[in-house]
Amino acid sequence: MNNGCICCTVRGDLVRILGDLRERREAGDIKFERVIIETTGLADPSPVAQTFFIDDSIAERFLLDGVLTVVDAVHGSQQLDANREAVEQVAFADRILLSKTDLTTPEQTATLRTRLAAINPRAPIREVHFGETPIADLLDIRGFNLNAVLEFSPDFLDDDDHVHDDAVGSFVFRSERAFDVQRLEEFLGGLVQVYGQDMLRYKGVL
Repeated sequence: MNNGCICCTVRGDLVRILGDLRERREAGDIKFERVIIETTGLADPSPVAQTFFIDDSIAERFLLDGVLTVVDAVHGSQQLDANREAVEQVAFADRILLSKTDLTTPEQTATLRTRLAAINPRAPIREVHFGETPIADLLDIRGFNLNAVLEFSPDFLDDDDHVHDDAVGSFVFRSERAFDVQRLEEFLGGLVQVYGQDMLRYKGVL
């Protein structure tokens, strides 16, 4: 896909790629059972989900199984306070995966759980640790309920408006020096220590 926001600027790419996958599968060129779309931590899930209903060619061949949202137990409350997208991700989720609970007190975790349940009482909340999650909690959950979505977002199938928060930005750090896994972990660890409160998402690629 082209670089850009999957919610809007490259949404056409999403439709095109899903259509291409469908054609190649029907032709027998490739085999697959599921398509998993991972957005960034800043994405509004609503326009992505809309794609599976408002585009007939996609709606006829693909079923939206569910929307999963990961919430960082350490920074989750701050992110919910500061970012509209974080609240929308929780509100739209069919499953909420709560990570880093090993770094918070039981009281902090319980407080965050209560807040998440208030935002979205529909979604079960599962605590996860380094990706140790039963696959049955992630796939074939049949969690997406269009009628339930229309209850809290009546214009879901009509609203194509998508606004970005100008206060959110991104940057890329590239190094010509060789990085092994240990040095990468040290670098990212230092970055998080200094800027962790202001970071919504980060990743390293070797």
